[in-house]
Amino acid sequence: MSLARVGTPVPDADAPIGVFDSGLGGLSVLEALRTALPRERFVYFADTGHAPYGERGDDFVAARSSAVARELRDAHGIKALVVACNTATAAAIDRLRAEHPALPVVGVEPALKPAVAASRTGRIAVLATRLTLESRKFRALHDSLADRAQFSIVPCDGLAGAIERADDERIDALCERYLATAGRFGSRDGELDTLVLGCTHYPFIADRLRRHTGEAVRFLDTGAPVALQTRRLLEQAGALRGGDGVGDLQLLSSGERGVLDAAAARWLSAAPPVAVQAHGTLA
Repeated sequence: MSLARVGTPVPDADAPIGVFDSGLGGLSVLEALRTALPRERFVYFADTGHAPYGERGDDFVAARSSAVARELRDAHGIKALVVACNTATAAAIDRLRAEHPALPVVGVEPALKPAVAASRTGRIAVLATRLTLESRKFRALHDSLADRAQFSIVPCDGLAGAIERADDERIDALCERYLATAGRFGSRDGELDTLVLGCTHYPFIADRLRRHTGEAVRFLDTGAPVALQTRRLLEQAGALRGGDGVGDLQLLSSGERGVLDAAAARWLSAAPPVAVQAHGTLA
């Protein structure tokens, strides 16, 4: 599910869309955006030099989000900003919209509302970072739905970091631990039949999570809804990129260049094709 607001229309349809995350998980959202908007240009910033956000404080995350947004706007002239990070959305989305009132800003939040609509047993598991789960926005969302379903909410300390490091042994151990903590999965009464992937890193390990939940459990993440909301805002602003060509992609990072390169090669599909440009950095 996305959180967004229409700002003043941006006239330059050829300007890129900025996308950022604390690290590599936002590539799952970028993939959905590229699929929904194949003609668009994208600038993706991975703040790997300051990750993981999910284990930092709100003030730190808000300050980093503000710095990254300014860089994407001032240095790259973005026409829209996608905050492809649940933690950054929870800590900084209001600040970003206040600082950039003319810029359409789209954020992400755990898909609790779609999960309530999808669940037949009324029991839903939510995996997310601790900072996301402790945020005011998440608490308000949960409280608004608490009378419609039972939620088993699990803070997954260390999981996003293990995914970024491609530490398979650690990933497997944490998946087993956190899904056991959530409860019993299945489609019968009293079982958890829906799993909300409340961090953009988690779709990349869906197959590993599936080993513990079984095939009957429905997984929900935020990539496709965010892409559709971004498209809608650009249409309203008259800022969709036209023509018959494909878009391009620039990858930026505050950490090691090779880490982002490897993740993009591993997780981004070849279609639609893009021209990957050189990296930049923001300290």
